[in-house]
Amino acid sequence: MVPPVAPTTGRIVRPLGPVVIEIEQVTKLYRMGEEVIHALRGVGLRIHRNEYLAIMGPSGSGKSTLMNMLGCLDTPTAGRYDFSGKNVAHMDDDELAEIRNREIGFVFQTFNLLPRSDALHNVELPLIYAGVHKHERRERALRALDHVGLGQRVHHKPNELSGGQRQRVAIARALVNNPSIILADEPTGNLDSRTGEEIMALFEELYRQGNTIIVVTHEEDIAHHARRIVRLRDGLIESDVASA
Repeated sequence: MVPPVAPTTGRIVRPLGPVVIEIEQVTKLYRMGEEVIHALRGVGLRIHRNEYLAIMGPSGSGKSTLMNMLGCLDTPTAGRYDFSGKNVAHMDDDELAEIRNREIGFVFQTFNLLPRSDALHNVELPLIYAGVHKHERRERALRALDHVGLGQRVHHKPNELSGGQRQRVAIARALVNNPSIILADEPTGNLDSRTGEEIMALFEELYRQGNTIIVVTHEEDIAHHARRIVRLRDGLIESDVASA
């Protein structure tokens, strides 16, 4: 049995792997009646495997639009987006869904768990969509739950779990397909500060194990867990620096 993840002391920076995400001159426009909203204005960004990146920005900065773009939940109005060497900017909905299910593990602020299903079934869901055989998906889901410290809670439903435990289920679900990246949107937003730190300690351990992690947050203390911080303002990247 894999032991529950515990906070780890010391700060390491893993060697960078190959480029997994590259966007060039990405623009995103929205029309609201006669008004055109420039959500992104020619943004460029390169993310490597083994990186731990935080994306920050105030309301209206383009932060959420960029997150949706990186997660293949939206496509650019103009520009290029390569994911693992594939240009996804002009993929259709089915192709984007395939990328999302196989390559990206999502973690959301609101957990997005099925309320009537237990932790095991919630974690199995991406494998069901991927057509994985029942026995294999059960084994993989059990390993993922054990990995995040919930090996004894696999048959608990969300309303029988604490907020931190629900987020751990969501992280196990994100991990179960061995994705290229983990994309976390305000992962501690619905948690108290102590539980939030426990979740960030889990992300730290996942990073140390070789996962590529992108966290979208408005909280400075959460962002500084990452090794690189990208700040947006008015649809542009304002700064892109290593985290102290």
